[in-house]
Amino acid sequence: MPAVTLPPHAAGDFFVDYEEKVFEDVKAEPGQKALVTFHTVAFEGSIGLVNLLQATRLLRKGFDTTILLYGPGVTLGVQRGFPRIGDEAFPGHLAMNKQIAKFIEEGGKVYACRFALQALYGHGEPALIPGIRPISPLDVMDIQLLAKRDNAFVVNTWTL
Repeated sequence: MPAVTLPPHAAGDFFVDYEEKVFEDVKAEPGQKALVTFHTVAFEGSIGLVNLLQATRLLRKGFDTTILLYGPGVTLGVQRGFPRIGDEAFPGHLAMNKQIAKFIEEGGKVYACRFALQALYGHGEPALIPGIRPISPLDVMDIQLLAKRDNAFVVNTWTL
């Protein structure tokens, strides 16, 4: 049987070279836009949180960045907490809510489809994180068409 001769990893060790960057650090040119769409259920995996972080990174790179929450994506924009709204039941429980709030605070825009909010998930507009603007379901297509027309960088977040 083979023997393991390497010492065990210790706190502070590195597993990878996290300092090497292979590609140039791209910044937005004046007027460039980005749209990140979310058609994913909150807490159904990491994609919601990861692409909220990506949207924030686009914003910080200088892109006029917008988030669209539609279909199950509106669940990302609903206020949470337990036992009260805003109370974090366990570490990380409000990570997505906090990331959306930070994105808005830094100048990002977030829109949520009213149809999905009410008809699909039974929430009203007061349930949204402050700063999220509810929109008509007819606007869901148009915001994407406007992004295409404006040559925006688009990230579509889908999970099935």
